[in-house]
Amino acid sequence: QVQLVESGGGLVQAGGSLRLSCATSGRTFSSYAMGWFRQAPGKERESVAAISWSGSNTYYSDSVKGRFTISRDNGKNTVYLQMNSLNPEDTAVYYCAGRITYKSGTYFYTEDREYDYWGQGTQVTVSS
Repeated sequence: QVQLVESGGGLVQAGGSLRLSCATSGRTFSSYAMGWFRQAPGKERESVAAISWSGSNTYYSDSVKGRFTISRDNGKNTVYLQMNSLNPEDTAVYYCAGRITYKSGTYFYTEDREYDYWGQGTQVTVSS
């Protein structure tokens, strides 16, 4: 059983930055494609960023492109989401997700139904 634990959320002013971390259990993290999703009150969960198991390929939604950076450290079994230039529209619960993949190291997943494992979520609140 793989466990994902997010941390790093909190309250920040508009224009500020936060760095989310997602620590995973298990010995096969380097075979997992990872993603970050978020869900704001009254809205559906949406994909924010994704990264291939090798870290060589990444994806960003249009709403965060240029402001957020996803990265991973396979030696630490951890994936990160660096969030800069935050605005109130970024307020949401942020979830990390993972799934094992046997595809090439360039492949990532952007749909929540494609992921098997989820963290409990961490709240990010951006004040204006």
